[in-house]
Amino acid sequence: MSKSKNKSAKSTITYKDSGVDIDEGNKFISDINYITKSTSNEGSIGELGGFGGLFDLKKCGFIDPILVSSTDGVGTKLKLAIETKSYFNLGIDLVAMCANDVLAQGARPLFFMDYYATGKLDKSVALEVIKGITEGCIQSGCALIGGETAEMPGHYKKNDFDIAGFCVGAVERQNIFNRNSVVKGDCVIGLSSSGVHSNGYSLIRKILEVNCINIFERCEFDKINNLADILMKPTLLYTKAFLEATKNNKVKSISHITGGGLIDNPPRAFNKNLTLKFDMKNFELPPLFKWLKEKANISLFELAKTFNCGIGFLIFVDRKDAEAMINDINKIGYNAFLIGSIIENDLNKNVVFDGWNF
Repeated sequence: MSKSKNKSAKSTITYKDSGVDIDEGNKFISDINYITKSTSNEGSIGELGGFGGLFDLKKCGFIDPILVSSTDGVGTKLKLAIETKSYFNLGIDLVAMCANDVLAQGARPLFFMDYYATGKLDKSVALEVIKGITEGCIQSGCALIGGETAEMPGHYKKNDFDIAGFCVGAVERQNIFNRNSVVKGDCVIGLSSSGVHSNGYSLIRKILEVNCINIFERCEFDKINNLADILMKPTLLYTKAFLEATKNNKVKSISHITGGGLIDNPPRAFNKNLTLKFDMKNFELPPLFKWLKEKANISLFELAKTFNCGIGFLIFVDRKDAEAMINDINKIGYNAFLIGSIIENDLNKNVVFDGWNF
């Protein structure tokens, strides 16, 4: 008697079956090529899709350049962006967090690359992010020369994604900022921020949760905008202010106010034997930051260590050059003002606040 054998046919499992669609990813790159072309500058070479981005430094006119690089993300502002669908603004944030750091080293941003990772590519979402990145690149003078879009099924929850940015700039060797050049008596120019920018959002999200706040309703301190619009306002790019301030090589140092706020960031721009004395007697804390302080029930010190408090950028300059520089920066649309001065180290503190009672 013969025995029949049960054989189960093997099914084919493709990469697409696992959740990764290479063809769709390639089509997405083709779709965004026309967008990224708008960011081209004098050093741009080639198109997206190669194994690496190309950039011709010589065409930018540098003689003895030093490259300056920065990489960053947008922190947990990403969570609110997904909730509010503020994908375009998030792209601007990504560029700003990297490009503004490059400025703080005295360099002009030249090119940018992005990394976008998700469980399953939603082209409409990714496209809005890329459009925002493109806008950020245009505002900062960067060329968007490449990036990576990664589908990682099982790693990210539905609708979740993450982004990171990489910016490279250059400065002539003789023009690199030297923190040793900042001396007692120098003035410090502050430039207003556009809001919270992209730091402190873990605390903000906690404030919203604990106080059961609906961000889509009008907030207590603004009769026109809801909290979602205010919190998702993109980080201000300071490239044009930087170019205006540095045109005569008068800038001594710069501080970009990011994580660590007004406490931890300024000392990175001058020597430890000095102190930045903020003159806050005439500085009006913006309503958003007053609201955050009240809702979190935190001290001014904790607020200043977490947020930019309305001051996103600091420029260190000789006293004789401060007034003209402030006027020049304001003429091109920024809000610049004298916010402090450099004094001898005060009680082993590198930052003190005159007019704020901690």
